Amino acid sequence: MEQRFAHLMEVNCGFRSGDPFRPEPGEPRPEYDPDRTTLGERRAAKVAELAVLRPEEAKLLLGVATVGVRTLERWEKRRRKYGIVGCADHRWLRASGGHPSVSEEVREAIFAVRAETQQHRSRVSARTREIMIRRYVRETFEKEEGKEDGKGEKPQGKKIEVPSYHTLLRVWKEWFGPGGARPKYERSAELPTKNGHVLVTRPGQVVALDTTILPVMVRENVFGDPVTVHLTLALDVYTHSICAFRLTLVSDSSVDVAMVLRDVMLPLPMREEWGEDMEWPYPGLPAAMVSEFAGYEVAGLPFFTPETVTSDHGSVYRNHHLVDVQEAMGCRILPARVLRPQDKAAVERVFGGIRSLVFEKLPGYTGVDVADRGADPEGDAVLTMAQMEQFIATWVVKAWQNRRLGEFAPCWDPGGNHSPNTLFAASFAQEGFDLDIPSPETYYRFLPEHHVKRIYRRGVKVKGLWYDAELLHTPDRNSTRGGRYKKQWVIHREPRDRRVVYFQDPATHEWHELRWTGLPPKGEMPAFGDARVEELLTRVREADLKPRSDAELVPILLEMLGAVDPVENWPSQLTKSQRVQHAREITQAKAAAADRPKQLAKLDEPPRLSAVGAADAEPPWRERAREATESLDAHRRRRREAATSSRQPAEPAPLGSSRRGRHLFVIADDDDGPGAPAPQPTEET
Repeated sequence: MEQRFAHLMEVNCGFRSGDPFRPEPGEPRPEYDPDRTTLGERRAAKVAELAVLRPEEAKLLLGVATVGVRTLERWEKRRRKYGIVGCADHRWLRASGGHPSVSEEVREAIFAVRAETQQHRSRVSARTREIMIRRYVRETFEKEEGKEDGKGEKPQGKKIEVPSYHTLLRVWKEWFGPGGARPKYERSAELPTKNGHVLVTRPGQVVALDTTILPVMVRENVFGDPVTVHLTLALDVYTHSICAFRLTLVSDSSVDVAMVLRDVMLPLPMREEWGEDMEWPYPGLPAAMVSEFAGYEVAGLPFFTPETVTSDHGSVYRNHHLVDVQEAMGCRILPARVLRPQDKAAVERVFGGIRSLVFEKLPGYTGVDVADRGADPEGDAVLTMAQMEQFIATWVVKAWQNRRLGEFAPCWDPGGNHSPNTLFAASFAQEGFDLDIPSPETYYRFLPEHHVKRIYRRGVKVKGLWYDAELLHTPDRNSTRGGRYKKQWVIHREPRDRRVVYFQDPATHEWHELRWTGLPPKGEMPAFGDARVEELLTRVREADLKPRSDAELVPILLEMLGAVDPVENWPSQLTKSQRVQHAREITQAKAAAADRPKQLAKLDEPPRLSAVGAADAEPPWRERAREATESLDAHRRRRREAATSSRQPAEPAPLGSSRRGRHLFVIADDDDGPGAPAPQPTEET
C-alpha cells in the first residue's frame, strides 16, 4: 500500500513523499517534474518505468504483475476518496463474517416475505416487511405451549431471536438490492423470454410505432380553438431515422397508422420553402434517379419497406385492420412483450428527445405533467395544426437527420461521429439499396375491407349505407374468389370520408369508386366520416324511421352538419366538443383527399379551407356551413321538382298492358330499384 502511495505521489507532484519541502535525493526527476510535464505524460512515464520490472518483482512490490494508465487512475480515484487506505487491494482484506444473527429460520422467513411481496402483494414499506418476517418466524417455527405433562408443567415453545429492524434492512439491501424498481416491472423480469432479443443490423429491419399526446397546444384549422393533438411516429431502430409521422386531432385510428406505414414506403416530396440542403443527400443513388422513379423531387429522408413492425398493445395497433395492412406489406408483426417497455425504448427516447429539443421552446408547451403546466397554455397556443406539421417536418429533415447520435452509435464504431443520415448512407456501401417505390394503388389496399355476399339492385351495403355504380350491374357478374370469403366481393371503405367506397374489378384489376346513393347527381355535399354515420343511423333508429332509400337520409345528415342554424351564429351555438367534432371531420376529409391518388381518384376534392386569421378570407366554419346549407337547399329543390312533375296527367295505358307486362305469379319486390318503372298516378293522387 505504501509503495503504491509513493508512486502515485510522484505522478501527482513529482515527490514520492508527497511533500515538496521533504524531497529525496534527485527529486523531482525530469520525467516527473510538474513544471515541465503534464499529468498524462507523468502517468505514461510511470507505466514505462514499472514495465521494466519483471512480473514477479512487480507482484511482490505492488501486488499486481502489470500496471497500466487505467490502473493508476483507479488507484488515484480510491486514494482521493479514502486516503492512503484507498491504495490497498480489497483482496488483501479479510472477508466479512456475514450476519451471525440471521439464522436459518430467519433466512427462510426473509425469502418467503420476498416472494410474497414481489409476486402477489403491492409495494410495502420496510417496517411492514419486518412485521411480516416476525410473524412468519413466530407462526412457523415457534411452537405453542403444549398440554400439561404428568408433573403438571407445560413445555415452553422454541424461542428464535429475530434481528433488529436496521439489521434486517441492511440484509435485505445486500441480498436483493435497494428495491427501487416497481413491482410490475419486477414481475415482468420473471417472465420467460421467447426467441431471445432481436439484433438489428440494417435499416428497415425493425420499425417501431408509437403514439403520444403532443405536449404543445395547437389551434385547429376550422374554428381556431386550442386543442390537443396526437403525434404518431415511425422510427427506424437501426439508424434512428424518423421515417414518417402524423398529427391527428383528438386521437388516431387504424387508418391513420396504416397511412403512416404507407408514408414509410414512399419518398418524402420536397416542399416549396425547403432549400437545396434538404434534398436527397445519400451517395450511391443520384437524386435525379430517385426523382424519376417517384415523379417528384425527393427530400433527404430514408424510405424503405419495413421487414418487422413493433408496437405496444394499444387498441389501435391490435385491431384486425392494421394486422391485415402489415400482412399486405409483407412484413412481420413483432409486438412488444407485456410489461417490457425496453422492447420499444428507442421510440420512447425519441419522444423525450424531441420534447427537450423542440417542444419546450414553442409557445403553448404543456409540460411533462399537469403539475408542471403553465397558467394558460391554451391562451399561449399560436400555431395551427398545419403550421405545426410543417414545422416538425422541416425540423426532422434538416436537424434530426443530421444530429449526432451519441450513445446510439453503431456497435462497429461506438466512438464515431454518426447521424441517422450517415448511418443510412453507410448501409448503401454495406448491403446496397432496394429502390422499390409502391404504386399509388397501395392507398386502396391499406383501407379496411368489407366482404359482400351479393350485389343487389340498390348496390352494396357497407356499414349501414348503400353504394352503387353502373359497373356493378353488368350481366353475368359473379365473384370467383375462393378461400375463407368464397364467392364474395371485397369493398374497401375510407373511414374518414364515407361519400364513396372503392371496388377493384377482378377482370381488369382497375379501381373504381362507388358513390353513396344519397349523394346528389351534381355537385358535392360536405364530407363526413364513420362517427357521423353512426350518429345518423342512431338518430334514425331512435325516431323509428324506415327510409326506403338513402336519399331520404340526406336532410337528416345535413341538419346534423349544421345547415339548420344561421351561418352568422353557427360557432356560438356549438359547444367546445361539437366544434372539435366538426374540426376533426374536416381535418380527416382533407387528410383523406391528400392520401388519395390524384391520377386515379374521380371524386372532387373538398374545398381548400382558408387559414384562421387570414386577411380578406372567408372563415372555414362559415364555408362549411354554407356548403351544408346549399346542399340542403338543392336537395329540397330536387324533391319539389320531382313531386311537381309527377302531378302532370299521364297518357292512359292500353287495356291489358299491365297483365302483359309481367307474369301474374311473380311477387313484386318491396324496394323499387333504380331501374324500376315509376308508379302511375291514380285518381286519388
